[in-house]
Amino acid sequence: MQVFKFGGASVSTVANIRNVGNILDQFRGEKILIVISAMGKTTNALEAVVNAFYNDRDQEKALQLFAEIKQQHIQSATELLQEQLPVLLEHFKTLFTETEWLLHDKPVREYDYYYDQVVCQGELLSTALISAYLNESGRKNEWLDARDIMRTDSNFRDAAVDFAQTGKNIQTAVIPVFKHVDLIITQGFIGCTDENESTTLGREGSDYTAAVFTHLLDAEKVSIWKDVKGVMNADPKLFPDAQYISELNYDEVIEMAYYGAQVIHPKTIKPLQNKSIPLYVKCFADATLPGTVIHNAPVKNLPPIIVVKQNQALIELHTKDFSFIGEQPMSDLYEMMAKLKIKPNLIQTHAVSLQLCLDDRPDKIEKLALTLADQFEVTVLKGLSLLSIRHYTNELIDKMTAGKEIEIRQQGPSMIQVLMR
Repeated sequence: MQVFKFGGASVSTVANIRNVGNILDQFRGEKILIVISAMGKTTNALEAVVNAFYNDRDQEKALQLFAEIKQQHIQSATELLQEQLPVLLEHFKTLFTETEWLLHDKPVREYDYYYDQVVCQGELLSTALISAYLNESGRKNEWLDARDIMRTDSNFRDAAVDFAQTGKNIQTAVIPVFKHVDLIITQGFIGCTDENESTTLGREGSDYTAAVFTHLLDAEKVSIWKDVKGVMNADPKLFPDAQYISELNYDEVIEMAYYGAQVIHPKTIKPLQNKSIPLYVKCFADATLPGTVIHNAPVKNLPPIIVVKQNQALIELHTKDFSFIGEQPMSDLYEMMAKLKIKPNLIQTHAVSLQLCLDDRPDKIEKLALTLADQFEVTVLKGLSLLSIRHYTNELIDKMTAGKEIEIRQQGPSMIQVLMR
């Protein structure tokens, strides 16, 4: 048994969905659990729905934006299906109603709760469509709602998986299905609380979903299909001369993910490493390419690995009474960030001041700044980018920081981070 994960780019068009079927044809007779993301930019579109509903308090706008998403999926279904179309449209109707019922109400809970209830629809719609297409084209499969399997806590937008309960659910809801089909289609990114409330596992969480299933199914391996030929040492969209890397070990990938590389979700590796299960990053456009294998063995002579995070904010804190930044202020700060679900990308401490680099999420930053204002003088700088390079060379650092105004620079033997404008 193995697990496949197809990302949003891999299912963004009707042609790409057909290619999913072509890839699966190369593995006929094998038991495969297939984890699929929302189509293309659907997640972004659903986020706009949530913002209109919650931030703008504009139900009409939210419903209109959602209607556009509905129509896009119906159009794709019409292009792909004939016999299965009526059944799929009934399935779509159930999913649409789930969201529209919520949007007709008024928000009374926190933003993150509504985010998860709405945004989860992207994965549900894409998998319903792809499952129907595969069945109609002779690739028999079963569609499963991941919310019936992936049990989580109620930390909306970054939910933690309950491995024990999820493992039990897999034994009762997944394993028996493989007795009569070789292919199971389910969703990445989403789960459910024991109160039957939808949750999400963090942006790009579909990789993590695939790893959890791989771990709990004791699968042979997991393959993540992307629109690149494998893992690159930098984002090829930003760096046209990015280099392909044929193999990596778990530690290296965890470091890459921790510093913001988008190729693998930060939490993906641990469930695989715990059972020494290899992860393959494969090319969706050409399945014959070897891709990148990620395993537990040492890998030497790696090129510099470059990660750039845009839209960063710097919060500068200075004690009002010039007392030292000691153990208690730091403890208080971490407690505040935990309550607000904020994860700093970089921290720089001084005697009476401290700097925090965060993703620029205005709602989170405003709450944190207001909370800290009693204890610190607070300054916020925006419009920054965070450069992280593993296995750096001095020449590369000079090239990438030339002409930039540097706010923070932290450097060690194998890693450098520079926050700059």
